[in-house]
Amino acid sequence: MPRIPILKTYKIFIGGKFERSESGRYFETASGNMCRSSRKDFRNAMVSARSSVSGWSTKSGYNRGQILYRLAEMLEARKDQFIQERITEGAKAKAAEAEVLGAIDRLVYYAGWCDKYTQVFSAVNPVASSHFNFSVPEPTGVVVGISPAKEPFLGLISMIAPIIASGNTCIILLPETASGSTVSFAEILETSDVPGGVVNLLTGLVSELLPHLTSHMDVNALYLALEDADHRKLSQENAALNVKRLSFYEDVAPNPYLITDFTELKTTWHPIGL
Repeated sequence: MPRIPILKTYKIFIGGKFERSESGRYFETASGNMCRSSRKDFRNAMVSARSSVSGWSTKSGYNRGQILYRLAEMLEARKDQFIQERITEGAKAKAAEAEVLGAIDRLVYYAGWCDKYTQVFSAVNPVASSHFNFSVPEPTGVVVGISPAKEPFLGLISMIAPIIASGNTCIILLPETASGSTVSFAEILETSDVPGGVVNLLTGLVSELLPHLTSHMDVNALYLALEDADHRKLSQENAALNVKRLSFYEDVAPNPYLITDFTELKTTWHPIGL
């Protein structure tokens, strides 16, 4: 008798744990059934992300760099699995390999910047009084993202890495075109040194969740891969409600300026001689 393969069950990832959607809903993709996250799932992810900000942001840049580098090491060890998943999802073999290897290299790139971007983007400001005046970039808090459909695995890593490099936590919605490889990345996160709640992954419908993601008053910044003009307009309007930072994802080469998109400058005055 031919063997019947065991199909993988894809769950959402909140607070370092795999959960099913509280709604019990799902939708079908080429990779299998995905949870259709609800507004309640997003709220649960927000609680987890917010509670993790203080612990993650107070780690040294060197320590965060070590943790991102460890992610790259773990992904390197399982690269064949993710390449095969991308091929199963329809990517050509060479494109799948380039995408997964690019994602690994991108983690290494941002790991290297974790303890360096502060020196590059901070400043000693000239003032007309007997004070030192320093400006230092600090994480903005909780960042909500919608990952891209193009090269979804590389796109997800390209979105997460610059967000968490500076000490932010994030909630990323993998849209209805989500592939299994992006959801499988949660298995790397779950067994890595990334604290639970720093990265939360939801699967669901953009049209259903976008109003809630962009209007939530405890969200500090948005990083959205959106092509639809109406979705972009709604995001801009909702971001203005509490002056969230808003960036639209672009398929660009990695650079440290993407880290500063999710930081704020804190300026400190200190009297000279004290």
